[in-house]
Amino acid sequence: MLKLSYFSLIILLFSCSSIKKQRNSDSYNEPYRPQIHFSPKEKWVNDPNGMVYSNGIYHLFFQYYPDSTVWGPMHWGHATSKDLIHWQQQPIALYPDSLGYIFSGSAVVDDNNTSGFGKNGVAPLVAIFTHHDPAGEKQKRNDFQNQSLAYSLDEGKTWIKYAKNPVLKNPGITDFRDPKVFWYEAQKKWIMTLATKDRITFYSSPDLKSWTKESEFGKEVGAHGGVWECPDLFALEDNGKKVWVLIVNLNPGGPNGGSATQYFLGDFDGKNFTSYDTKTRWLDYGPDEYAGVTWSNTGDRKIFLGWMSNWLYANLVPTVAWRNAMTIPRELKLSHVQNDLLVTSLPVAELDNIRLNSVSLDNVEVNKKLDISSKVGQVSFPCKIELNFDKPVDFSIILSNDLNEEVIIGFDNSKKHFFIDRTHSGKTDFYKDFAATHFAPRFSDSSTMNMSLIIDVSSVELFADNGKTVMSEIYFPSQPFNHINLQAPASTQLKKLNYSNLRSIWH
Repeated sequence: MLKLSYFSLIILLFSCSSIKKQRNSDSYNEPYRPQIHFSPKEKWVNDPNGMVYSNGIYHLFFQYYPDSTVWGPMHWGHATSKDLIHWQQQPIALYPDSLGYIFSGSAVVDDNNTSGFGKNGVAPLVAIFTHHDPAGEKQKRNDFQNQSLAYSLDEGKTWIKYAKNPVLKNPGITDFRDPKVFWYEAQKKWIMTLATKDRITFYSSPDLKSWTKESEFGKEVGAHGGVWECPDLFALEDNGKKVWVLIVNLNPGGPNGGSATQYFLGDFDGKNFTSYDTKTRWLDYGPDEYAGVTWSNTGDRKIFLGWMSNWLYANLVPTVAWRNAMTIPRELKLSHVQNDLLVTSLPVAELDNIRLNSVSLDNVEVNKKLDISSKVGQVSFPCKIELNFDKPVDFSIILSNDLNEEVIIGFDNSKKHFFIDRTHSGKTDFYKDFAATHFAPRFSDSSTMNMSLIIDVSSVELFADNGKTVMSEIYFPSQPFNHINLQAPASTQLKKLNYSNLRSIWH
C-alpha cells in the first residue's frame, strides 16, 4: 500500500488542482474560441432559449446537441450568469422525450403561481417550449410541432415536464413554434407570441396551461424571404409613451443573405398588434446574428441576445470541439431619426467591467494610414475600439495578421453605408459565399459620427451612431490577427480614439 507524507499529499493535491484548472482553461483556448462571448464547452449550439432573470441570476438556455458539433436532436442546454458577461455552464435542462425534440421557447417567473406549479410559497420558473416530433415530420404530417411546459422549483437546477403536455396543440401548420410568453398586467393574463409559418399568432392564457387564440399579424407585411421564427413582443418607452416592439427572426431572406432579425413598431391591446407602418426594419445587418430575443423579468430594461451564426454555413464553420456562439448581450432602446423611430442596440454596460489597459486619445491625425499600436501600444484580442469623427468621412479599420489575411470594417460616405469585408479573412472555402463584403445603411442624420467595435478572436460587432446601425460578423483567420490599422483620406482628424483590451471571461 502506497503511503504518502503529509507534505507529499499536499503537493499531490495542489498538482491535481492545477491540472484540473489547466484543463478547464485549455477547453476555452482552442483556435477561434470566443473569449468574451458565450459558447458551450463542447458540441453544437444554436438559438438562445428561455432567457429569464430570477433572484440575481441571468439564465440562458439554448438549443443544444450534446453528441455532435452539427445540428441534431435538440435539448435545452443551460448557463447562468450574475453579470451577463461571465457564464457558468450548467447541466442540460431539458432532454428529448416521447413527444419529440425540445425546440426553442421561453421561460417566465410565475410570481402569482397562476400555473399552480408553485409549492410552499416558492414561485416556479416555467419553461414554454416547442415539442418537435421527428417521426411526424418524417411522415409529412402538418401537426408535428406543439407547445409544452416544464417547471422548476429550485431556480432552474432541475425541471419537471408537465404531465398533460402539450398545452397548445397544432391546428395543422407545419411551422408552429418558438413560443415567447410574457405577463400582460393590464388584463391579468399571459400572452404567447408564436411563429406560425408566414405570420405571428398571439394566444392568451390565465394559467399557462389553457390557451385561446387572439389574433394574427404579418402575412402581408415585412420581409418574407423565408420562414418566420423566434418572435418576441415587449414594450419600450418613448418620451413617456409605450411603444410595442415585435421581433421576428427570418430564415432565409436577411439583408445580407440567409438568417436575420427584423422588427415592427406599433401598439398592442392584449389582443391585436397594430403596426405603425409596413416598413421592413432590421435589428442587425450583419450576416451573423439570428434567433435573437430578450430576457424576461428584467423590468423596463430590455436585454437582447442572438445566436452568432447563419444557417447558410452554421454546420460547416471550421471549429472542432464546439460549433457556434452567442452575441454580446445588448440593451435595446428607441431613438428618433427625423420622422422615423428606430430600435437601437448597444452592448450592455456590464461589458466595461472587463476592460483592461484603456487608452483614450483626442484629435488624432490620420495621414492615409495609422497603425493603432503606434498610439496605444501592442494590440491584442479581444478588444474594444471607439471612434468619434467631427463629420462623416470615408474610413476603414483593418484587422490583419502576418499572412496578409484581413477583415476590413468601414464607412463609405458617398454611399452612406457601413461595411464589413471578410473576403480575405482566412479560412473561407467551407461555404461558397462566405468570402464576401456586407453592407448596412447609415440611419443617423447627425453631422458627427461615432462607431464602437467589439472584437473577439473570430468575430466583430459594429455599433454605429449610438447603436442605430448594427452589424455582426464572424471569420476564421489561419493565425490570429495581431495588427489594427486605420485608413482614411489624407489629413483626416479623428476627434477621439478609445482602445481597451478586454479580459477573457473564461480565465
